[in-house]
Amino acid sequence: MRYDIQNSLLQMLCSASIDAEDRLARLDERAGRHPVAEGFRERGQFFDAASALWVAGELVHVEDLVLHDAHMDARAPTHELTIAHAILRTRRRIWLSDPDWALSSVGLGVLRGEQVGAGTALLDADRGHSTEAEEEEDAAIDDDAGDNPLSLEFAEIDAAIERSQRLLDEQAGEPGEGGFGGTERPSAPEPKGQLGLLFDDEWDEGARLEAWRSLIPAADRLPACLGAAMLFDAWEQIEPLRRQHWLGGLLVGAYLRARGKVTSHLLCFNTGLKTIRHERRRSKEQEVRLRAFLEALVLTGDLGLKELDRLFLAKTQMEMRVRHRRSNSSLPSLIELLLSRPIVSAGLVARHVGVTQRGALNLVRELGAKEMTGRGRYRGWGIL
Repeated sequence: MRYDIQNSLLQMLCSASIDAEDRLARLDERAGRHPVAEGFRERGQFFDAASALWVAGELVHVEDLVLHDAHMDARAPTHELTIAHAILRTRRRIWLSDPDWALSSVGLGVLRGEQVGAGTALLDADRGHSTEAEEEEDAAIDDDAGDNPLSLEFAEIDAAIERSQRLLDEQAGEPGEGGFGGTERPSAPEPKGQLGLLFDDEWDEGARLEAWRSLIPAADRLPACLGAAMLFDAWEQIEPLRRQHWLGGLLVGAYLRARGKVTSHLLCFNTGLKTIRHERRRSKEQEVRLRAFLEALVLTGDLGLKELDRLFLAKTQMEMRVRHRRSNSSLPSLIELLLSRPIVSAGLVARHVGVTQRGALNLVRELGAKEMTGRGRYRGWGIL
């Protein structure tokens, strides 16, 4: 679990670090005061969540993630889609919290769900550790247990897990009168996770997480981008959380925000990281990995600047279409929705704007949005 880096290696990476620092500074300066900053920030949440699954070797369509987030799935969600949505919710929670919250022991504990039992970790963490910012998030995305249409099903699953756990404890031969067989047997160790079947008992996540957090003071003495690259490389090598390994990419954005490098949004690090070849990201040479991560920061900055230009151009073109419309027209509201989502469906437009689905189709056609899915089951429109 020990992670070391040589000072000579840090000096060799200075030029690559300067490039990353410059690119992210440009992105933060523009995104902080750009006319489409809000849409850019929200769209980035979806793209980064899908990119995190890409880095992990799984494919999730962004349009499916948008519909799943709006509880308007076109088909049954896959396991990968569920994970992508968990990443999306985690990103929102980190963004709505204090800049250094995600890197604190309390923040990491909440994000990994260690304060609650397995099976309800994410839902109970949202309920039991909410702050004002988190309550605002829950109101925005309707993910509280009370609004979750699957909350009853989750409760039934938790109850079944609890009953099974009690049965296993009894079968383990708990000492006492009236036990099964009446023979005293050593009690089984308390299982970790759901019935202890999904976790390695020898993989001490708490110790590994503390070993990773102990590197933060050393990273703080380095330039922000180089410190972020070092922390991410340490996360990849130490592997603190086996089932939430994707959290490392989100913590890069949280760290850069805490350092004041990127404060206008939570950096979409995975969008740049997925363009780096796997051989470089997982190289045995530390220098190769660190250079790859610094290059990913540069690419993230480039992609963000291009996205801002593209969104601003699309916004200008759409606003020209509604320039002479009546003051109560629904088209400006549709423009805001298109700028904040990678893709929209007729149902999503109808719910956001407050019209029928037929009216939503007319609005989309009038605004000139481009159809992007080409699927027979549902149609989706967005900004190209």
